[in-house]
Amino acid sequence: MRLTPAHLDTAIAALRAVLPLEHPADSILRHFFRENPKLGANDRAFIAETVFGILRHRFFLECVAGTSTPRSLLLVYLVKFEGMNLRELITLVSEAEAKWLAGIKAATAESQPLAIQAEFPQWLIEKLHGFMTDIEILNLGRSLQKPASLDLRVNTLIANRDEILALLRENGVEGNITPYSPIGIRLAGKPTINRHELFLSGKVEVQDEGSQLLGYLLAPKRGDMVVDFCAGAGGKTLMLGSLMRSQGRIYAFDISEKRLNNLKPRLKRSGLSNLYPQRIANENDIKVKRLTGKIDRVLVDAPCSGLGTLRRNPDLKWRQSPQSIEELKRKQAAILSSAANLLKPGGRLVYATCSFLPEENQEIVQCFLASHPQFTQLNCAEILTQQKIPLDTGINLQLLPESHGTDGFFAAALELVKKKA
Repeated sequence: MRLTPAHLDTAIAALRAVLPLEHPADSILRHFFRENPKLGANDRAFIAETVFGILRHRFFLECVAGTSTPRSLLLVYLVKFEGMNLRELITLVSEAEAKWLAGIKAATAESQPLAIQAEFPQWLIEKLHGFMTDIEILNLGRSLQKPASLDLRVNTLIANRDEILALLRENGVEGNITPYSPIGIRLAGKPTINRHELFLSGKVEVQDEGSQLLGYLLAPKRGDMVVDFCAGAGGKTLMLGSLMRSQGRIYAFDISEKRLNNLKPRLKRSGLSNLYPQRIANENDIKVKRLTGKIDRVLVDAPCSGLGTLRRNPDLKWRQSPQSIEELKRKQAAILSSAANLLKPGGRLVYATCSFLPEENQEIVQCFLASHPQFTQLNCAEILTQQKIPLDTGINLQLLPESHGTDGFFAAALELVKKKA
């Protein structure tokens, strides 16, 4: 699209609304678009992509620009990351701005400190230095600066993957099978899939491949009693119900009524009849306690820093802090301990986060095992091998965007040992 002064002004206004980062960037943008209903689909796409692009590269842009005004960040972004030349911008900028942009055209990230190259705040660099080398930090940072792919999960209750791939191609939507998930499709580009008939009829859901693999780790069987302890809007819950062929019973617990309400239309489309959304006040709610010792499978997708999702949510770098992570760790330990009480002997619990920090992952699991000797840890690679999924990251599942093309995910599988007769 040809950039006009109106495009520039609107993108600057959107960026000005987002940059205080007092709320998630995607929700601020949704509000901005509601406030500006005359914006067309192309305008909204340009604004969203530009704002998120700036957030992904903000440390470098501020360093190069020498200032952090929305206008300066936007102009530098267009020159450095969208490949716009000064001839294209000449009618949109002042003479002084044109001279300034010409001076920064040759600036590169390579000469900058690690934090700017990796696009991580200094506090996160310090945490990462505890278990990663500089080159590993840089590789991780660069992989998280790239936009995430759009992955779909086929609802195998009412469709199969080959059929969906063929239908997508008939509609001019290009996609390929995911490398690991047997029911995943990775789309080329970002089509508006939520208006597509396959989505509206419940045959596909948007779900990152890494998230899909959690369902295969939990591996619920038909007729099982299952709890998704932190269900959110229910993407993983719906997958579990599908793996169970809509037999047995699955409870979707969450403390947020709003998130569970978002599950309701998805549940209706899915064709599932074995899923029961329930709002709980906290991990010690009576609705939780009444299921003590009755559950075959428990998924704990714990509240976490979300740092593994920086490709999608780059604003989290400024909205998290060492203090917020300490709070999250206390919450993670409490939720895991409470959720573990639900299991029958021989039952399986999968603890998962979308973080790559050991303090939210391995350390939480190790502390839990030390205080719960009746539990043993299963090997995630062996579980996936049993389901013909060729992925071995060791005893824990550890997914990273640069290695696996997914969000950053961690998962550990735990089993309540049966007492010997």
